[in-house]
Amino acid sequence: MTFLWPAMFASLLVVPVLIYLYLLLVRRRRLLAARYAGLGLVSEAKGDSIGYRRHIPAIVMLAGILVLTIALTRPQAVISLPRMEGTVIMAFDVSGSMAAEDLQPNRLSAAKSAAQAFIESLPSSVNVGVVAFSDSGFSVQAPTNDVEEILASIQRLTTQSGTSLGQGIYASLHSIMVTMGEDTSEPGMDPLAQAFQSPPSSDLSGERFPSAAIVLLSDGENTSSPDPLEAAQITAGYGVRIFTVGIGSPQGITQEINGFMVHTQLDEVTLREIARLSGGSYSNAQESSELLSVYEGLVPQLVTRPEKIEVTSLFAGASLLIILLGAAFSPSWFGRVP
Repeated sequence: MTFLWPAMFASLLVVPVLIYLYLLLVRRRRLLAARYAGLGLVSEAKGDSIGYRRHIPAIVMLAGILVLTIALTRPQAVISLPRMEGTVIMAFDVSGSMAAEDLQPNRLSAAKSAAQAFIESLPSSVNVGVVAFSDSGFSVQAPTNDVEEILASIQRLTTQSGTSLGQGIYASLHSIMVTMGEDTSEPGMDPLAQAFQSPPSSDLSGERFPSAAIVLLSDGENTSSPDPLEAAQITAGYGVRIFTVGIGSPQGITQEINGFMVHTQLDEVTLREIARLSGGSYSNAQESSELLSVYEGLVPQLVTRPEKIEVTSLFAGASLLIILLGAAFSPSWFGRVP
């Protein structure tokens, strides 16, 4: 258990003060009882019959105050809660060609804008992860529903070197497998490297991740292995659809990359084929509103995940009940409050 306001534990200092005051009150009552007993005004037998029971109301109320003090610290507990959720992996092409300026200010910025509009429209039941790929692929952000965290990880993306759509697809699929608790990596080996060296088999008997999808944002120009169409077929075998988003213009632009003048243009044919093979769909960056069909087509999965929940109200309610219980003992037993 953790606490949002641990400094409030300082309020426990009031407890010894209350105990001291109570002991003073008990001592005062004993002195008064002894004084008036000598005058025959108080029955000592009655006081002896009560015994230690007279302290129970005060002890119960003190326990209530202790629980209330804990409530002031705003405690948090990790609780496993069932919920229906889906997972979307945003796979960003960060190759050198994504710096082309046929979309303003450049292709990568256009991809980020399209992704932001999509992410902000998602319900909280959809977790979003971020993968970046150039000539290799890697997970930038594990799936989460924290929109600010997702957008911050996207804004940190910068262009790198070549393009491997297959690596981006495999990295996205591996992120889904880890999220769904099916990480099959060998001990001591980088799980992402193993996924690339030994891609998952396409010989599967059924769909395993229908609640997950991949959104691939790229200009579609593939320059490195593995074959992106084979990767799309393998991904489809897991029940994961790929929705491709074309970034760039069909006519393209000539730009300088690593000292060479290179003509780069949007390869819609490859992106459409990737989407078709995996059961997804293709859209252009200017048509990013069509991405809404991504999460509308997800089949939510019932999962149980540990979540940190603030339980202040539980402690506050318990303290109130304990204090009321202690207050009820005294008048019912002794005809007075403690």
